[in-house]
Amino acid sequence: MFKHHWLPALGLALMALFNTAFAQADEAVSIRSPEWAQPVGDRYNLHQMTPTLYRSALPDSRAAPLLEQLKIGTVINFLPEPDSDWLKAPGIRQVQLSYRTNHVDDADVLAALRAIKEAEANGPVLMHCKHGSDRTGLMAAMYRVVIQGWSKEEALNEMTLGGFGTSNGFKDGVRYMMKADIDKLRTALANGDCSTSAFALCSMNGWLDTSSQKEKPL
Repeated sequence: MFKHHWLPALGLALMALFNTAFAQADEAVSIRSPEWAQPVGDRYNLHQMTPTLYRSALPDSRAAPLLEQLKIGTVINFLPEPDSDWLKAPGIRQVQLSYRTNHVDDADVLAALRAIKEAEANGPVLMHCKHGSDRTGLMAAMYRVVIQGWSKEEALNEMTLGGFGTSNGFKDGVRYMMKADIDKLRTALANGDCSTSAFALCSMNGWLDTSSQKEKPL
């Protein structure tokens, strides 16, 4: 008798849960901005950010015709493993800038943005990580803010709500973006500096190299 009473209630609860989920999904779709990266096909989580910049998950050897179709000239990889295992096209330049979102700093961002800008001068660019959501998402957001002048809020909305997948790394990316000094990043990028701080490891290494060269006898 007891079972017959709670079964209808359970069914109503499940219906309410599904209705809520569908409503949230519809809302997410309805708020997607046309300015956000747009999907290209249905593989590799591939999206186009600008006429010369794409973002994706890790491609494979079957992606070669697609890269050729998009006229990709450079592939930038944020993973510790190189792309040489799957990317054999001799005409595509490979750049590897491995980093982790929970250890990202200004030097990582500047290296990525500089690589993107330099590569865009030679044709369309594809940047990727494993899933195309956290590491790629953060660098895409920083490109939006530092290069394109978006607000942090606009870039973070695209990163987390743009349909690129979910990731535990989002919280690390959001934390970095909220404290990032965008003006300092722009200045460092324009000046060719490797970091916004003179005490960063890359800055100190450059200073030491310069000092050692000055000390060499003629």
